[in-house]
Amino acid sequence: MRTDEEPNVTPEQSRGPARPDDGVEAPKPTVLHQMGGTAGFVYSTVPVVVFVTANAFLPLPVAVGIAVATGLALSVFRLSRGERLVSAAGSLLGVALAAGIVVWTGSARDFFVIGIWASLAGFVVTFGSVLARRPLTGVIWNALHGGTWAWRSDRPVCVAHDVATLAAASVFGARFVIQQWLYLADSTGALGIARVAMGTPLTVLAALVVLWAFRRSTRRLIRTN
Repeated sequence: MRTDEEPNVTPEQSRGPARPDDGVEAPKPTVLHQMGGTAGFVYSTVPVVVFVTANAFLPLPVAVGIAVATGLALSVFRLSRGERLVSAAGSLLGVALAAGIVVWTGSARDFFVIGIWASLAGFVVTFGSVLARRPLTGVIWNALHGGTWAWRSDRPVCVAHDVATLAAASVFGARFVIQQWLYLADSTGALGIARVAMGTPLTVLAALVVLWAFRRSTRRLIRTN
């Protein structure tokens, strides 16, 4: 029998708010968060816009220098906000490599050549994984959850990862086809526009499909066991 002197409190309330040393596991950062979040994709487009704009009015070496300086400034800004060194410096490395190729070849269009061929590589890997009946998003999901799930034997899950991986392959393929066509046409300005337009928007769309496949896999394989 409960007396008036015994307050009706739960064990959680009696312990007080959770503290870091209470054994409560903090949520793990997502892959998108580790890459700098959606803002990271936006940051990566700024040096592209700066380079294309500067190249239209200034000599090529000056445009390259301005783009690299912009990438450096963005990296310092992101580090000052507490972002991871890998994500903050990653975009700077890409800009520096692209600038190095431009300096070497003397052609402004080569600022985009790394991204173009990276898109082709991404298409080959993602589409090839579907042909091999091991869609890449499913492999990644399984690895993130211990690598022991028989996800390929669950048809709805496997189909979901086929769709998600094909969505990623479509993004990579479209980027390569359009940007390679503009590269061969030596249209630097249009390449910059295509890089921005086919960057963050298409990445977000593909990420939503991948997220759907991940959640479907978790709901069917983990929460039902």
